[in-house]
Amino acid sequence: MSIDSMPPLIQLEQVSFAYPCSRLVLNQADVIFDTRQRIGLIGPNGSGKTTLLHLIMGLVQPTSGKVLFKGREVASKEDLRELRRSIGLVFQDADDQLFSPTVLEDVAFGPLNLGLSQAEALAVSRQTLADLGLSAFAERVTHQLSGGEKKLVSLATVLSMQPEAMLLDEPTNNLDSTIRARLISILKNLEIGYMIISHDWDFLAETCDELYTLDDGKALHSGTECLHCHPHVHDGGGLPHEHQQ
Repeated sequence: MSIDSMPPLIQLEQVSFAYPCSRLVLNQADVIFDTRQRIGLIGPNGSGKTTLLHLIMGLVQPTSGKVLFKGREVASKEDLRELRRSIGLVFQDADDQLFSPTVLEDVAFGPLNLGLSQAEALAVSRQTLADLGLSAFAERVTHQLSGGEKKLVSLATVLSMQPEAMLLDEPTNNLDSTIRARLISILKNLEIGYMIISHDWDFLAETCDELYTLDDGKALHSGTECLHCHPHVHDGGGLPHEHQQ
């Protein structure tokens, strides 16, 4: 089978989802996400962006419709384990992802879970930190890091598992300009695909090639023509905004 004829990494087919005693958050949404795509996911608060990532990762189950992984419906625990070995999720709050005493231990946790030996996991983790310019963080106490530093370490915990793709939920929240620029540089140099939830349109313009907009439960696919990157001298520069003609 040629690469072009292979099924996408993830496909959501007519997926609907509602929390108990709540309206439909997603209503027959169709999404395709493949290993080399760099997708921004936008939409108003409450439109189901985080829910969509959680559906992909199997943290919640569709009310109806199918989640396909490499062309097969995710229907068993083994299917889910295989998916999670291939796709990493970076949570919006880094404290939900980091729980070990030191940075190195946090980054090594995933490789150990994948069956690597202690020596192998530490070697992969040190290399991941080096690749991200974070070697000096290895022995630091995780809970003493700044919020931005924790965000970079949480990214390292996912990359150390060498996934085929990543999902990132609001990665620029509460980042200063230095850490934000560092994150952009890291993402642009990755050789894997990713899907990013963000309200930071300039950030998406620098890191993504495509968009899905969640609107009234549907997922609308487009390019990034509506995104723009430019210097700002007003307070709304890092937020979605309109320009007066």
